[in-house]
Amino acid sequence: MNDDTLTLGCAHCGAINRIPAARRAHGPRCGKCKRPLFEGAPITLTTANFSAVVERSQMPVVVDFWASWCGPCKMMAPVFAQAAARMEPDLRFAKLDTEAEPALAGRFGIRSIPTLMVFREGRELARQAGALPQAQLEQWLAAYRL
Repeated sequence: MNDDTLTLGCAHCGAINRIPAARRAHGPRCGKCKRPLFEGAPITLTTANFSAVVERSQMPVVVDFWASWCGPCKMMAPVFAQAAARMEPDLRFAKLDTEAEPALAGRFGIRSIPTLMVFREGRELARQAGALPQAQLEQWLAAYRL
């Protein structure tokens, strides 16, 4: 990675964008579809956009593996959304529905939900099983911020 630029996958069209690292907080948009690259809310991950958002992006991405029937996942959802609003663009936040995308959940050996994982360029940096309160989540993620 060049210290001056970051590659960042667009969650909407899958295009890979290069942005100046110092300007990531200035509302960068996708060069292809023109949509914002940061929206202050978690990205919905699918098989179609996983590679661009997680594997090909140099930004650290925090992924919440969850399911709609999971009580702790429902409790974690607003905490995760608030962390996205507060910590982007130093981290990127995404949610992966394990019921809708079982192959991706299986690929990472998800055994319990919610499970939070931090990735950078597709490599797992950290994993945390279970819901966390806001302060503890942000403290855990502080080490991975750009």
